[in-house]
Amino acid sequence: MPELSHRRRMLVLAICCMSLLIVSLDSTVLNVALPSMRQDLHASVAGMQWTIDAYTLVLASLLMLAGSTADRIGRRKVFMAGLVLFTLGSALCSIAPSLETLIVFRMVQAVGGSMLNPVAMSIITNTFTDPRERARAIGAWGGVVGISMAAGPLVGGGLVDSVGWRSIFWINLPVGIAALLLTWRYIPESRAPRARRPDPVGQLLVITLLGSLTYAIIEAPQKGWASAEILLFAALAAASLIGLLVYEPRRTDPLIDLRFFHSAPFSGATVIAVSAFAALGGFLFVNTLYLQDVRGLSALGAGLYMLPMAAVVCVLPPLSGRLVASRGPRIPLLVAGVAMAASGLMFAVFDAETDNTLLFTGYVLFGLGFGAVNAPITNTAVSGMPRAQAGVAAAVASTSRQIGQTLGVAVIGAVLAAGMTGAGPSSGSGSAGDFVAASRPAWWIITGCGVCVLLVGALSSGRWARGTARRTAERLEAPAAAGGPPTASGSTAAKQEAGDGPASGQSSAASTRS
Repeated sequence: MPELSHRRRMLVLAICCMSLLIVSLDSTVLNVALPSMRQDLHASVAGMQWTIDAYTLVLASLLMLAGSTADRIGRRKVFMAGLVLFTLGSALCSIAPSLETLIVFRMVQAVGGSMLNPVAMSIITNTFTDPRERARAIGAWGGVVGISMAAGPLVGGGLVDSVGWRSIFWINLPVGIAALLLTWRYIPESRAPRARRPDPVGQLLVITLLGSLTYAIIEAPQKGWASAEILLFAALAAASLIGLLVYEPRRTDPLIDLRFFHSAPFSGATVIAVSAFAALGGFLFVNTLYLQDVRGLSALGAGLYMLPMAAVVCVLPPLSGRLVASRGPRIPLLVAGVAMAASGLMFAVFDAETDNTLLFTGYVLFGLGFGAVNAPITNTAVSGMPRAQAGVAAAVASTSRQIGQTLGVAVIGAVLAAGMTGAGPSSGSGSAGDFVAASRPAWWIITGCGVCVLLVGALSSGRWARGTARRTAERLEAPAAAGGPPTASGSTAAKQEAGDGPASGQSSAASTRS
């Protein structure tokens, strides 16, 4: 990719952020629409879980394929194809006549969405080559998630109450079309210096693993945890995981390059992403049902209640990005872990749902934690990796987020469904006491996710962890160096980004800590 002017780089960042906005806004808008969708389409708790997880499951399954394909055939081409498919899928969702067709159309959306976020992050990584400038760009990118969380419940609630739930998909159409036209006009084409070969076996194993595991978790409360069907899908998921671990290291161009995980910061970012987004998925799912089905709030009222959390998430990511650029990821990760765990404890121990002061305190704490965690996840995942593999590295980070959200909704929805007896959110007539008791295990799970973010963040951001990142970068660059002279994205660049090259000043220090 040719060196762009500062103004052009800012424009590229804005266009990439537009794609993230429609993808993340779609998720937050959908949450406040769930009760209306359930009534209109006669869905159960499991049906509501599938409207979310059908999307995140397909997204998680295809993100790495989209990232490697973009590196091979061109990031701009794949990005534009994703915008077309996501916009088309949104239009189809708005006219879905039944729950089954809505789930299918959500999967069409997800195919397009899989081509957006990891490819956009790869474009950003290759556009902003200076570590400090890149960290700030990633902080701004993470701020878009906060904007979507702030605007999503309000916009979605207003649309659901005034027009109906189908209108929540209309807002993707003008943004998607505008992003498509701007991409065609302003984003230059780029690709990796060496094309990676497709890995259909690895792709099939990933789809089988995620699909089987999600199905088993969501359907287990209804079919029984020890039923033959659930045990079969659980065994299929385990076999697929073993297959990936055995097959992928044998390939020259694997779908998942397991050598990435020799880097403690990269592995830590993956675990933290799964934990943080599992907490987010479960948090939004439980609160949406509680506010609308138990407290009887409208969709807009529920959105207003969650506004304190969304406002914090909106403000914090750019600040977190700047802190990562200047001091490294450790402080934001520790703050995120403590705040998310504290929020979960307020609901699990003190029944924060029953008191508005505690409720809003819990919301603000969760917003503080989630707002701090996104920038260090992304920056740690791509820092130290060769830019030639930026698409794959970014895709693994994005996949971890979607896997986390998928599992969060699946596990916490299953726990909630198992805990509800008699009247509950599935019927819309459960009492507050019933719901609080049934949701307490879910809040302990969210607390555990916060503790995981804290511990893994502390472990993966120290001197030892940075050393593993440097050695991993050297191993990843060794085959490229053997095959030809290093390029701008070669071993020297990788060592600089890993903190072992002739970088200078604060940029090198910030990069090393990342």
